[in-house]
Amino acid sequence: MDLQHWLREAARSQQRWADGFGPYATHPSLAVDDTRFAEVFGEFTERLRDNYPFFHPRYAGQMLKPPHPAAVVGYTTAMLINPNNHALDGGPATAEMEKEVVRQLAAMFGFTTHLGHLTTSGTVANLEALFVARELHPGQGIAYSTEAHYTHGRMCSVLGVEGHAVPVDDRGRMDLDALEELLRTGRVGTVVLTAGTTGLGAIDPVHRALPLREKYGVRIHVDAAYGGFFTLLAGAEGPAGLPEAPWRAVARCDSVVVDPHKHGLQPYGCGAVLFADPEVGRFYLHDSPYTYFTSTELHLGEISLECSRAGASAAALWLTFRLLPPTRDGLGQVLAAGRRAALRWTELIDASELLEVYQPPELDIVSFFPRVEPAALSTVDAASERMLRQGMSEDDPVFLSTLRASAGAFAARHPKVTADADGGRVLRSVLMKPESEHRVEWLHERVEILAGNPE
Repeated sequence: MDLQHWLREAARSQQRWADGFGPYATHPSLAVDDTRFAEVFGEFTERLRDNYPFFHPRYAGQMLKPPHPAAVVGYTTAMLINPNNHALDGGPATAEMEKEVVRQLAAMFGFTTHLGHLTTSGTVANLEALFVARELHPGQGIAYSTEAHYTHGRMCSVLGVEGHAVPVDDRGRMDLDALEELLRTGRVGTVVLTAGTTGLGAIDPVHRALPLREKYGVRIHVDAAYGGFFTLLAGAEGPAGLPEAPWRAVARCDSVVVDPHKHGLQPYGCGAVLFADPEVGRFYLHDSPYTYFTSTELHLGEISLECSRAGASAAALWLTFRLLPPTRDGLGQVLAAGRRAALRWTELIDASELLEVYQPPELDIVSFFPRVEPAALSTVDAASERMLRQGMSEDDPVFLSTLRASAGAFAARHPKVTADADGGRVLRSVLMKPESEHRVEWLHERVEILAGNPE
């Protein structure tokens, strides 16, 4: 699609809508001379050049990619109106759009009933899920794996509840035996399982953890902020297909978080939280006598910890989902490309004499390290750091990222690497962009050159 054309149409559309309310004069305090604006805008755009090329396949580093053009147009169009989805009074159209996309997300996970809304981030979405967990299990703690996102421990501190970090297996997934040992103490009321760790994309065994909920009476919350949209590939045929069991089990959990600003092709910030039981809305009850006055329907602010939120986020997601719905044949095709790219690159690394796979990918995150002599954590760490730095400074750059692995985690995967330090960095590439599928061979060639040509 022609992004520039539709951005111009966004401005025209908003102006036509505004013109229907009659003319008015802009206050002189807001007036800015075009000459002065051009000067400052030139400085602004020059400052923005100090960014990595997140849009380009040569960027194979962190969890960053551009939003879909449809999301850009949808966000821009709504942002010109600037609705606030806290209340129907602040954004009637975008509030309805939000309810529609949340229903689509709930259906994607298989929820038969739900209560949910968009948030400004996965962090806030997880905070809301843990807030409800605290209210339902007062005085009890929250368990999460040592590979879970660090915000879970932080949110436990914010909420004043005890956090319990549970060990993981040799693929970074929660150790359920260790979890059950913890649950026997009676100190835990909620278990957080991760569907796609941000480090390696590991999937906790949600399906095998569900019986523990029944046995010990705990809640299960799934943090699928990163990996959630991969549920679209559960049971799919071909190399991109994923095992069904953990994903289908999400539908039987108590809550789930997913970030459309990751694999949902949205701009930052757009997270979402979903609860299976709509009755948890009672924990959000509050009195705001000046806010909810034009409708007796449920306002999104009545089921949210956040107050003001950009209606433009809902508009962008709604427009994107109309074109690329959260189905296997829609958005699933975008994720499948990244998954195939990760598997293909892993094959190339396996065949390489210069590189070694750190852990086979479960989603679209490839982790690897240079083969060095002596094979020790300190030399792997130094070589990985050198390749990261050198790759960005080349005339034909490639942008990677690193992941620090503890000595124990490294030994579980590569016992022949000498543990002469408490940990070391490996290289990590998140292949979120579907265009990566067409540049895997180029990426591999560039990384092999870096591995074979130290400064």
